[in-house]
Amino acid sequence: MKLYDLLENNAETKLGNIEITSITDDTRKVAEGCLFVCVKGGSFDGHTAAAEMLEKGAAAVVCEHDLGLGDRQILTDNSRRLYGMMCSAWFGHPEKKLHMIGVTGTNGKTTITNVIKHILMKNGRKTGLVGTIQNEIGDEIVHTENTTPMAYDLMALLDRMVKAGCEYVVMEVSSFGLVQNRIGASWFDTAVFTNLTQDHLDYHKDMEDYYQAKKMLFDICDCALVNIDDEYGKRLYGEIGCEKQSFSVKGCADYTADGIKIKSTGSSFWFCKGGKSHLVKCRMPGAFNVSNITAAMAVCLRAGLSVDDIIAAVEEYNGVKGRCEVIPTGRDFTVICDYAHTPDALENILRSVREYTDNRLICLFGCGGNRDAAKRPKMAAAAAKFADRLIVTSDNPRNEDPELIIKEILTGLENSDIPYDVVVDRREAIYHALKIAEKGDIIVLAGKGHEDYQILAGMERIHFDEREIVAEGLKLLDN
Repeated sequence: MKLYDLLENNAETKLGNIEITSITDDTRKVAEGCLFVCVKGGSFDGHTAAAEMLEKGAAAVVCEHDLGLGDRQILTDNSRRLYGMMCSAWFGHPEKKLHMIGVTGTNGKTTITNVIKHILMKNGRKTGLVGTIQNEIGDEIVHTENTTPMAYDLMALLDRMVKAGCEYVVMEVSSFGLVQNRIGASWFDTAVFTNLTQDHLDYHKDMEDYYQAKKMLFDICDCALVNIDDEYGKRLYGEIGCEKQSFSVKGCADYTADGIKIKSTGSSFWFCKGGKSHLVKCRMPGAFNVSNITAAMAVCLRAGLSVDDIIAAVEEYNGVKGRCEVIPTGRDFTVICDYAHTPDALENILRSVREYTDNRLICLFGCGGNRDAAKRPKMAAAAAKFADRLIVTSDNPRNEDPELIIKEILTGLENSDIPYDVVVDRREAIYHALKIAEKGDIIVLAGKGHEDYQILAGMERIHFDEREIVAEGLKLLDN
């Protein structure tokens, strides 16, 4: 690609309209004739390697300050932003060839995006998905490493979707993806805000910084759909200037859910819009899932589908892996696997499950290492609000001592009389939960959800699927 076509007047150069063979911000991928983009990360600054990259064959470097490299440097005030724009250009702007739907917030993104995709696909709209569990191109599954892929990878994925005939892409848009300009030149038809609760404060300096990162999505969309049951949602709705609509399961909004009934096998509610109400029966339990489905239905109405077609698709959907997922046991107690890894998410899942628990509600959870430590005691306090018994264990300890993580978690129970057990090894903790379960109990395994791995000391990743471990534990009980 010619350099001028790549820059698209987003930066000036004296190098001339030379041919560029590739673009990258990774020193390991520099090849003859490529354009190397100097990005400053948490542990490495690409600017320090610029001269070396030219020696390796790079045609030029993009940088944020003068490196003394003459005409072979292209100056910009934000190399991440320019790199994202160039990645869009490199693939011929696939984001402009798709109807893009973005969902951001702390909790609910995965469920909402998956429900939207299911509805669209069931109504003949081939759709791609970019998300936490996996990426999808229609029915094809594509592995993912990040909720929002890096800029080059995202545009390569969108390009594949276009070539596969996708009309829509539904995308989880993380705060990291927004701040780090991973989404390139993307513009969204509809952007959804779910909620904002404490998470990622190891990266964002405080909740205000976290909120401002999420808010960035609503500067690049045609229409915002905002959850006004959330305090940050109410604030966002009042601050954004684009076209906007609201949704709620508690009061007045453009889209509301009323007459909510929750069972262990699913939920029913009246979906209300414009003075008309429509009965919806779904296989996904929990009031939080009613909110998620309400948002998904609103998005699909905006996409031009009829409410009857939307409801038909919702009613046959079985739910999202690792989101209030019932693991079969064949016993007189129930095991639920859920990704809840923030205080708010944990409180929501337990509050919902509490409504249909016949006996005890047992919650097994831990907290990740090398992540926001301030939420650890809050996780314990949240769990204690609705559970009858806790089992405190490990999540992904990473490079931290799991026993010290648990010690910090337990400070959140200092004013609580809830009984709890500490079992550091998560596999043994699950076995223990199964062993103590009684008739009518519900065990909630919180934190891992769809993940089928655990990250231990030295960042070693081991296979760890809680569905398999529950099956193993039940066999041990039988023996």
